[in-house]
Amino acid sequence: MTAHDTKTEYGTRRLVVDRSVCAGHGLCYSRSPEVVDCDDSGYPVILQDALVLDEHIAAAEEAVAVCPERALTLE
Repeated sequence: MTAHDTKTEYGTRRLVVDRSVCAGHGLCYSRSPEVVDCDDSGYPVILQDALVLDEHIAAAEEAVAVCPERALTLE
């Protein structure tokens, strides 16, 4: 088995929202519904604890980029 045959937790990323900064604009979940949803009040809810797939990481990066309040970070 080669290294590219499996994915491990090493190298995974996390999308984190700072709810004290978020103003609930909705740009993150409208742009990246694969990784962000919203609660009943319109604030973001992160859908996955760990982002492993490249397309989910790219979606999270886009969500971070569109947030006008800079409430999202990718760790």
